[in-house]
Amino acid sequence: MKTALGLNGPNLNLLGTREPAVYGSQTLDDVQALCAHACNAHGFALDFRQTNHEGTLVDWLHEAGQLQAAGTLAGVVLNAGAYTHTSVALHDAIKGTGITLIELHISNVHAREAFRHHSYISPAAKAVMAGFGVNGYALAIAGLAGI
Repeated sequence: MKTALGLNGPNLNLLGTREPAVYGSQTLDDVQALCAHACNAHGFALDFRQTNHEGTLVDWLHEAGQLQAAGTLAGVVLNAGAYTHTSVALHDAIKGTGITLIELHISNVHAREAFRHHSYISPAAKAVMAGFGVNGYALAIAGLAGI
């Protein structure tokens, strides 16, 4: 059974309390349960992680590259949070490892502040999903299953 790796960046540990009008009231634990259900429906195991540290995300992307090369990883769903708009390091890690990655945003970043309109991750991602709320995670997992 292949694994879907869900990676979450800074401040996503605050889901449910951080700007619920933008991000909803579901917690990261709720999102993990949603992802587990979606993975089960598509025959994947789930590895779900969150960090507030950019270097940790880079390390996890390197690990994902090794797992994908070994044939045990279906792909990555990455919600990099604010690092989406600032991190060349994440872009380089995705490109360098060649992983199958779906960039995910809970909100529609293009309907928000101008600085959120640019992503360093999008050019390296297989697909981009934004604006479906936390349900976007399940849609992204379905997307991995279809690739």
